Amino acid sequence: MRVLGIETSCDETGVAVYDTARPGPEGLRAHAVYSQIALHAEYGGVVPELASRDHVRKLLPLIRQTLAEAGLTTADLDGVAYTAGPGLVGALLVGAGVARSLAWGLDVPAIGVHHMEGHLLAPLLEDPDLKPPFVALLVSGGHTQLVGVDAIGRYRLLGETLDDAAGEAFDKTAKLMGLPYPGGPQLAKLAETGTPGAYKFSRPMTDRPGLDFSFSGLKTQVLLAWRDSDRTDATRANIARGFEDAVVDTLAIKCQRALDAAGCDTLVVAGGVGANKRLREKLHAIADKRGGRVCFPRPALCTDNGAMIAFAGALRLEAGQSAGREVHVQPRWDMASLPAVQPATA
Repeated sequence: MRVLGIETSCDETGVAVYDTARPGPEGLRAHAVYSQIALHAEYGGVVPELASRDHVRKLLPLIRQTLAEAGLTTADLDGVAYTAGPGLVGALLVGAGVARSLAWGLDVPAIGVHHMEGHLLAPLLEDPDLKPPFVALLVSGGHTQLVGVDAIGRYRLLGETLDDAAGEAFDKTAKLMGLPYPGGPQLAKLAETGTPGAYKFSRPMTDRPGLDFSFSGLKTQVLLAWRDSDRTDATRANIARGFEDAVVDTLAIKCQRALDAAGCDTLVVAGGVGANKRLREKLHAIADKRGGRVCFPRPALCTDNGAMIAFAGALRLEAGQSAGREVHVQPRWDMASLPAVQPATA
């Protein structure tokens, strides 16, 4: 089954073709992502109306480009998958409208994919031997969640952020220190030149039981440290390093607790913050010590992309699931409400 995947949940237009007849990563026939970073930079954040308009401008050309790179035409498609939520409602409607129209015109099934399920399943796209059960850390600009994965489509929320997501905290902290948009990657790059331990910030909510997160207080600590500092480049780098270490340590501590609680030694990490170098190193060290494994998608598939939507959609389409003909999106959508694709393993 050849499935076209369309991702338009926020400020990146992603398109991909996944072929289930090809094993593992070979099934990804082609994919492309157009980022709106330059468009939103002057506003210091995503402007929803501008994001929707740019998806309208770029989506059809990107579909043509991706199909050409895959050596396919629309007539070769067996299904269409699109991000139905969560996300910005206008942006979601652009992708859903185009996807439903294509499916209707080609007389093929379409499926609305949960954005975070797409992220969660991205590591499986590249490693066909990776199977549930496992624990997943979904960590991005909009989400920070620990999820128990009993089977594909069977998810249990173990813990989540009570305020800012980790990626959001990265972006906001970078902005308050005067780093350019998008701030998260800039802060992580700056942290590489900082001195470890020069600034020591708290590891929020690690001094009590539970798997929930909170990063707003950490952001306030950085604000106070920056306000009272000499504001030199060296100090900015040291604060960035202290902040990054605090976030990485907090995520790692909670991941260890989740693995212990689930009686599992396989951790899957997905989402934009999953590309963070220090987080990867920390979690690999923990997995090695436990005798387990941690799985990440390649960095290009950590951020929003059409490949994860095509893959997740293909799994559900092959299971006989599909959406109706209406254009329907869900800006807020609980992943635990998704129907199962596979039965849970004993």
